[in-house]
Amino acid sequence: MNNQITQDQVNSYQENGFVIIEDFLSSDELGEWRDAVEIAVKDRNGRKFSGKDTIIGEDDGINEDGEYFGKVFDQLINLWQTNDRIKKLMFDERIGQMAARLSGQEGIRIWHDQALIKRPWANPTSWHLDTPFWSFSHREALSIWVALDDVTLENGCLFFIRGSHKKTTFENPGITKNMDAVFDFYPEFRQSASVPAVMKAGSCSFHNGLCIHGAHANMTPGFRRAMTCAYMPEGSVFNGEQNILSDEQISRLKVGDPLNDDIQNPLIFPR
Repeated sequence: MNNQITQDQVNSYQENGFVIIEDFLSSDELGEWRDAVEIAVKDRNGRKFSGKDTIIGEDDGINEDGEYFGKVFDQLINLWQTNDRIKKLMFDERIGQMAARLSGQEGIRIWHDQALIKRPWANPTSWHLDTPFWSFSHREALSIWVALDDVTLENGCLFFIRGSHKKTTFENPGITKNMDAVFDFYPEFRQSASVPAVMKAGSCSFHNGLCIHGAHANMTPGFRRAMTCAYMPEGSVFNGEQNILSDEQISRLKVGDPLNDDIQNPLIFPR
């Protein structure tokens, strides 16, 4: 695993809101990630979450048009909770250390992992922010995005708006059918150039959860598979949003309470 973060990469991440790590996984490691994700997805039998009845492709209530959004990507969340091989990959302290170094945080917890699979001819993913969906509000929250296939301009690569994480807020524009809806909230970036994240399989990117990003449609007959994990800095507190938390967990929390449940959000660095 190419897990050594240089100071230049830290500087680039802090300035731009994202960084690409080429050849993050060796060929053997990539094979393990692909196989583990394939089995974990199959074992879920179409369920988006563990223990819930929501089926991938169904509207989850955030969006009004389930038919369109069901064809953006297949999203399966917290595979680590239902597959031991994914758990081993997600709990790797080396990745937590990478996230901590890039974000300048002393401790990193898993918020949730998710497999994001664009099927052949899938719809684009509109420009959006990540952190406003989550149950905590921290400007240094971030995600890793691991390419399980070659990611190209044609099959649905990510795009980023460089430096947007410095000015965006926790107001949630959501993910809509209109690619440009986020710019109604942040008009200063409407004329910004976007940066494509073309990557070979086994490479990865990290991005700040407040960096504006989106993805192309898949204009090919092949799949574009990615395994991702969102990270919560240690010390984050509940902001009132439910997101992935269960009704039982929500009943025990009040705004301002620390989110330090090691069962729900394990601390992977330091440990």
